[in-house]
Amino acid sequence: MAATSLEIDGSVMEGGGQILRVSAALSCIHGASIRINKIRAGRSTPGLRPQHLSGLELLRDMTGGSLEGAMVGSTEITLTPGKIKGGSHIADTHTAGSVGLLLQVSLPCALFADGPSELCLKGGTNAEMAPQIDYTLKVFKPILEKLGVHFDCDLKMRGYYPKGGGEVVVKTSPVKELTPITMMERGTITKIYGRAFVAGVLPFKLAKDMSTTAVRTIRKEIKDLYINIQALQEKDKACGNGNGIIIVAESSTGCIFAGSSLGKKGVYADKVGVEAAEMLLKNIRHNGCVDEFLQDQLIMFMALAKGKSRIRTGPITLHTQTAMHVAEQLTKATFVVTKAEDEQATSDTYIIECQGVGTSNPNF
Repeated sequence: MAATSLEIDGSVMEGGGQILRVSAALSCIHGASIRINKIRAGRSTPGLRPQHLSGLELLRDMTGGSLEGAMVGSTEITLTPGKIKGGSHIADTHTAGSVGLLLQVSLPCALFADGPSELCLKGGTNAEMAPQIDYTLKVFKPILEKLGVHFDCDLKMRGYYPKGGGEVVVKTSPVKELTPITMMERGTITKIYGRAFVAGVLPFKLAKDMSTTAVRTIRKEIKDLYINIQALQEKDKACGNGNGIIIVAESSTGCIFAGSSLGKKGVYADKVGVEAAEMLLKNIRHNGCVDEFLQDQLIMFMALAKGKSRIRTGPITLHTQTAMHVAEQLTKATFVVTKAEDEQATSDTYIIECQGVGTSNPNF
């Protein structure tokens, strides 16, 4: 039975699933019961969607706790976690709900478990409004290693909207505590690469069109680098029809950025390629070290780490502001955002500083 009881208003700021993920994960790590109300009040379909429900059920199973009021459409839940246990756990959204978002809620908890964890996550691997699994593998995973977090992610099957059917298996071991992160020097962009894919019945030409237009768009701004965006036909490891692109840029100091886009019915492939390229360029222009998608994903880890973390980034997103707000409410961490004033800074360069609480794993 959890010691303290916390209450979170799910409608504040971003008012979506992120408040749910950050607050539920932190409540499990700190062994505190939590009641979250007005869940996703800011969305066109308020309340829990299948992927949010799967994430909460996964945390309940990982902690041997109890979960009340949890069903699709519910706007209020109470999670009473037990002790976080290692072992094998499965979460299945039965939809194209994002496996990347399931990982966001479960990975922090697995780090504070009493032994190694194996998480089998099923749903959409390349879904709208969520990090594509390629982003998780190419950007999130290597940067998280700077905080002392290591995990293996085996992509068994890709799944697309509307059916899902994707599957990843994530393995990780607990940590004693997290190391603070400092990413303040951008350096120069040294490498740009990516993948443009089609799956199912969609013609291979779409992948080539996405790749060609993406390269052409980036070339207008970055002329002296070889850009390698592979066009791929997903065959055996894909469930359903889909197309999309992710482009990754690496810097001389180990910063990693990405831009991505997914195809939709009625949208030309070259438009998808241009959108991903422009997203990448936007995230390089501000001379920060972290892109707009990694920004909010690092907040919870910075709050839990022992000591001061500093990251240089572009404009602070509403997702990031929300994550900082929830982390400050549920931990003793403090965040300060300042505008970068050095020679490399643009009008859009900011620094996020966090004094982390140094949460220790009681199992060590």
